[in-house]
Amino acid sequence: MILTMFRRNSHNRTIGALYGAIVAQARSAAFYADYGVPDTVEGRFDLIVLHLVLVLHRLGRDDDAGRSFGQSLFDAFCRDLDDNLREMGVGDLAVPKKMRQFAEAFYGRQTVYLAALAASDRRDFEKALARNIFEPAGVEMGAAALARYARTALQRLDAQEDGALIRGEVVFPNPKEAYDNAAA
Repeated sequence: MILTMFRRNSHNRTIGALYGAIVAQARSAAFYADYGVPDTVEGRFDLIVLHLVLVLHRLGRDDDAGRSFGQSLFDAFCRDLDDNLREMGVGDLAVPKKMRQFAEAFYGRQTVYLAALAASDRRDFEKALARNIFEPAGVEMGAAALARYARTALQRLDAQEDGALIRGEVVFPNPKEAYDNAAA
């Protein structure tokens, strides 16, 4: 019984580290300064969702352990959203409604992004990002650059050793370098 508690704490730390890496990557200044993602609560939420979708997609191709780990990662995301809502002063009665809206937004974006990534027309993914993340001004350039970045991130995730993510190790591309390389 006591060993289960130690394993659970290790699992929670690993999930926390992986989720923390996703949030840190989504907060990279280059996304807002170079790519043109709106530096708003919604823009930050959308970048966390994008990175989470990419990581969950990678975990989903693993065995049941990867999918179970992905569920724990998604649960950490939901707890973080709940905590942030309460920190922003959203009342206890309104939190479930807001969480339902966040869940619908997440699942909708996940479905659209994965379908667009699998589509034969590479512009489908750019269009999906433009609709969900960007404001009308500068949509095309930002969406195209973010789509290239996300595809590179997905390739890096796919190249990682199967157990790396389950150990909390994730390697994302440097968004500033990816943008500069695409612009060159």
